[in-house]
Amino acid sequence: MKSLWNDEDAKSMVDHYAKEGATSDVALRIYTSRLLGGDPSLALHGGGNTSVKTTLPDLMGDDCEVICVKGSGWDLVDIEPAGLPALRLEPLKRFIELDRLSDEDMVNAQRGQLLNSNSPNPSVETFLHAFLPAKFVDHTHSSSVLAVTDQPDGTEICVEIFGERAPVVPYVMPGFALAKLAAKTHADNPNSEGLILLKHGIFSYGADAREAYDRMISLVSIAESRIEAAHQKSFVPANLPVRVADVASVAPIIRGAIAQIVDDEEGLWRRQILEFRTSEIILAYVNGSDLARYSQVGVITPDHTIRTKNWPLIVPVSAVGDLDGFAAAARAAVTTFVDDYHAYFQRYNTTAQSKTELDPMPRVLLVPGLGLFGAGKSAKDAKIAADIAENTISVITAAEGIGRYQPAAEADMFEIEYWSLEQAKLGTGAEAPLARHVAAVTGGGSGIGAATVAAFAAQGAEVAVLDKDGDAAQLVANRIGSNALAITCDVTDRLSVDRAFAEICRTFGGLDILVSIAGAAWQGRIGEVADEALRASFELNFFAHQHVAQAATAIFRTQSTGGVLLFNASKQAVNPSPDFGPYGLPKAATMFLSRQYALDYGVEGIRSNAVNADRIRTGMLDDAFIAKRAHARGLSPKAYMREGNLLKREVNASDVANAFVNLALARKTTGAVITVDGGNIAAALR
Repeated sequence: MKSLWNDEDAKSMVDHYAKEGATSDVALRIYTSRLLGGDPSLALHGGGNTSVKTTLPDLMGDDCEVICVKGSGWDLVDIEPAGLPALRLEPLKRFIELDRLSDEDMVNAQRGQLLNSNSPNPSVETFLHAFLPAKFVDHTHSSSVLAVTDQPDGTEICVEIFGERAPVVPYVMPGFALAKLAAKTHADNPNSEGLILLKHGIFSYGADAREAYDRMISLVSIAESRIEAAHQKSFVPANLPVRVADVASVAPIIRGAIAQIVDDEEGLWRRQILEFRTSEIILAYVNGSDLARYSQVGVITPDHTIRTKNWPLIVPVSAVGDLDGFAAAARAAVTTFVDDYHAYFQRYNTTAQSKTELDPMPRVLLVPGLGLFGAGKSAKDAKIAADIAENTISVITAAEGIGRYQPAAEADMFEIEYWSLEQAKLGTGAEAPLARHVAAVTGGGSGIGAATVAAFAAQGAEVAVLDKDGDAAQLVANRIGSNALAITCDVTDRLSVDRAFAEICRTFGGLDILVSIAGAAWQGRIGEVADEALRASFELNFFAHQHVAQAATAIFRTQSTGGVLLFNASKQAVNPSPDFGPYGLPKAATMFLSRQYALDYGVEGIRSNAVNADRIRTGMLDDAFIAKRAHARGLSPKAYMREGNLLKREVNASDVANAFVNLALARKTTGAVITVDGGNIAAALR
């Protein structure tokens, strides 16, 4: 492992944070923390922690010896001064005199020494940092170090390769007891450069930021050399079918299998979003004949249990041509996993603890022949689970090359998974109404479609933005952020639609809501319009809705968790205007298409509704059209937009978007057509 320290970058960091009032100690602490956090083989998604002992003024302006340590909820990769809460050091150091300290008292003691009471909770390993005398202290969950410690003879290996540079600390649950043991180990080895925490990770320390960082790199390099010297062996492959089903076909089956019905009467499900990963190393791992052994032993460091649980689910092989058989086997595997998790909880949930069992569904799923899926309540959480799973595979592969993978005991894993201080890292806030849902919006690159994408994302949904103009779709997705996927899709082309929905399944695992908006207004007197124009309008304004609805319904039925179809109808479907027959006829068909889906698939929990909108201002692109129509009527644009409008209120694209959201949330409404037009009574259904 190479050191990434750069003198110019370090100085730039000091200069930058000096302008914000931060000391050079804090700035350099940020610099090396980010170097560590930027390497996923050292720290992943909030893992690891760092500290610096320095002097800062208290509220009275008096200099105070403090320790600035990573705060809960912060990630080393992008940590800021606010993520390094300062605590009075001397009072913390006195706690080493105690034999024990409860978790509640530990948290209280740490918060009681904060210079700023608004700071985040300091790391659960704050006392360990405080008890070590070095100015800078770094802690990571190095993949290479874990590969050599997660062995039956891990202690002997570490003593052999690290020697006096980094003595071994036996596994103890993080907290006050570990801090005491680590402090004693250092006191017995005062010239050490770090500590190896068996089956947990590694600490390094130094008089300055560079020394602590370089020692981390040097010690990790020793572990890397040990792995390389083992001449890593390959996993013996299992006998798999020559052809396995593709990811897009498998993902909705898996996603449906791990969904939980929360309220059958309400049709309420707790869904998961999926993230797929594959690579040469992943395939070698999941295709191994001994997968059921090495993948089920436990996570590489107990810290990961809160994100991935202690073991993954092994999904049966998905042979081409037998998706029904795969679905049945996958559901059976999930049932077994849940039963095993219940038993695991019962084994360790003693009467004295009386803990509440967590959601028993898997967070990592291994699929022989394909790769792995991470699962979570959002695309972000699914990515985190997948990242950790990839890292786990790397470590176990290396560990099996050295000897035999053996992490911390299952009981220790349970203690961390159900430790309130660890669970607090995940947050307990209420989920958004459409969290855990995947929505697809056609015509999402502009106008009503773009507003609808924003509205569904604001309610917590992961959104696929489909548009014939891929650049426009990407611009909308970029505005939404990480939970949006841009797809170039011509909804009049079935092949393009099939590719788009396959991409949605590969990206998110499936689909829950379709908002079919794409359309265009052909004009002309119906007795004079050319067949080509009428057919073109039907292709976009009717058949395209059918194409995407069929594709979405197939996914809904595969998942078996219901689904929502939402169609963009029009006032023309109910109250046609002169010269708009080529547009109104297919829109009328689409309105009844929506009702047919409600009728045919309601028994499977699939709801279908439509929005009947009129005179919607979608932005600058339609201002010229509005002005032209208004002029023809002898009206101002504003008067034209309000003509026939009972409320005399202009209707915008966001109003239509909100109507779609409301219909998506109306779990007992199907076959409905609602108007969004300010009150155009001529277009009301009767």
